Amino acid sequence: MPVLETLALRGLIQQCSAREALSERLSQSPIVFYVGFDPTADSFHVGNLVPIMAMMHLQREGHVPIAVLGGGTAQVGDPSGKTQIRPMLSVPEIAKNGEALQNQLQRYLPLDGTHGLFVNNADWLCGVDYLTFLRTVGRHFKVNEMIRVEAYRQRLERAEGLSFLEFNYQLLQAYDFLTLYRRWHCTLQMGGDDQWGNILAGIDLIRKVEGVTAYALTFPLLVTATGQKMGKTESGTLWLDARKTSPYDFYQYWINTDDRDVARFLAYFTLLPMQEIATLTAHGGADLKTAKAILAFEVTRLAHGLEAATRSQGASQAAFGHAQGDLSAMPTSTIARIRLQPGLSLVDLLCEAGLTVSRGAARRLISQGGAYVNGAPMIEVDTMITETYITDGILLLRYGKKRYHRIVVTS
Repeated sequence: MPVLETLALRGLIQQCSAREALSERLSQSPIVFYVGFDPTADSFHVGNLVPIMAMMHLQREGHVPIAVLGGGTAQVGDPSGKTQIRPMLSVPEIAKNGEALQNQLQRYLPLDGTHGLFVNNADWLCGVDYLTFLRTVGRHFKVNEMIRVEAYRQRLERAEGLSFLEFNYQLLQAYDFLTLYRRWHCTLQMGGDDQWGNILAGIDLIRKVEGVTAYALTFPLLVTATGQKMGKTESGTLWLDARKTSPYDFYQYWINTDDRDVARFLAYFTLLPMQEIATLTAHGGADLKTAKAILAFEVTRLAHGLEAATRSQGASQAAFGHAQGDLSAMPTSTIARIRLQPGLSLVDLLCEAGLTVSRGAARRLISQGGAYVNGAPMIEVDTMITETYITDGILLLRYGKKRYHRIVVTS
């Protein structure tokens, strides 16, 4: 199946320029394509998985990805989707974040210089002479056309306005595309749908300067069936960094997928054949539970490796009473047995474990019947946890139906 059809069948295409021409070009010979990544954090989150998975599909068909770190453009800030100017990062912060993102990307994509590349646009942007840039690039852009772009228009309508710094962003991103074409013959840029205007600007610049046709492809905005932004949880953002979101919590996010999202997420975030996905999700009930378990395992395996996925799966099954298993993959902390001898407030224990953000939140959780110790509901706010609650050297706390925390009691 042509790779563009694969992306479409999996729901990964929102908009595409010259679709038939691009499909034909992809079928003729390998092309070089790129996706830009903003180094504003030291980890990707679940929302970044859509472009990464699309890159995997193209690379598996022989096409060559370039992952572009926005080390230069991050010093300006993309106004797309933002109501106010982004916080400025220092150059060392950008470099540190970029190194972390590169390491995460290489779990999914070989970026060895042959099958794929990882580059930093600071390498060509930071040395650009401003007057030369205006004369060679800026002259191809019309301000009246730029301000019609949704991202700019929305900001111009707000009291905060749009800074001249941010107004330059579209020119810089277009120049990235031109530079990538000149250096590596890159002819396709992919990105989130909020980047459509910026990508088209790059296509237009390449056409005007080089007389070459380039292409744009954007991905849909990710929301769950409930309308919630993808990757947002009660405890915050779902990160790919195991230090920010443990593999167990990552696994649990997917195992708790809304029934309505299972087929879509299997298509987005796994490499399973679509026919297999259709079979897995054809029926509800126990079949859908199996599909969720496969989704959780496959996404965790890609993000954290086979061992972490297997341990998270075993801990999840053991926690929910489906099997005997190793709970060590579960978020864990320790407590000295001596602290439990006089009794420790459940309110304090919930806070220490990070299951609640404050004592007030812990009290509300208990009073509403959402706190459990070793599977038993705790409904008294003044409950004291003593040594009698220890089972095989551990205490198992639960927040509601889905969030667990394991406490190892040390001597």
